[in-house]
Amino acid sequence: MTKQTFGDTISALRKEKGMTQLDLARQMGVTDKAVSKWERNLSFPDVTSLPKLAEVLGTSVDELLEVKTIGQEGPTESKVPELVELVLKAVALAMGVGVVALTIMDEVTPNDAIRLLSIGLACVALVQLMHTGDE
Repeated sequence: MTKQTFGDTISALRKEKGMTQLDLARQMGVTDKAVSKWERNLSFPDVTSLPKLAEVLGTSVDELLEVKTIGQEGPTESKVPELVELVLKAVALAMGVGVVALTIMDEVTPNDAIRLLSIGLACVALVQLMHTGDE
């Protein structure tokens, strides 16, 4: 994903209006070189001139200053469910491996092994429950 910079926004709005850099510069009372620098992100207009710039470009100051990520229309999806699923799978795997390793070393009682495997099984069940609405 690429970021749309302030300069990109000015350039796009200017072109939508069918204006040249010189047209915009004249309406803003600056040189066309200044507008070129704005659009290339080498400099920025004076803060006090932003309302006039927004008016000339047919937008609001808020929209003018909003830097968007291209291709990102709505709010980003949270990565929390994916992370929770990964942690649950890791716990389930750890319980299984732990029981096998402890059994080989003869360091676990059958009751403790069942408890550990139950934790792992519960984690697997939670992952499955997370996916029941996906189908």
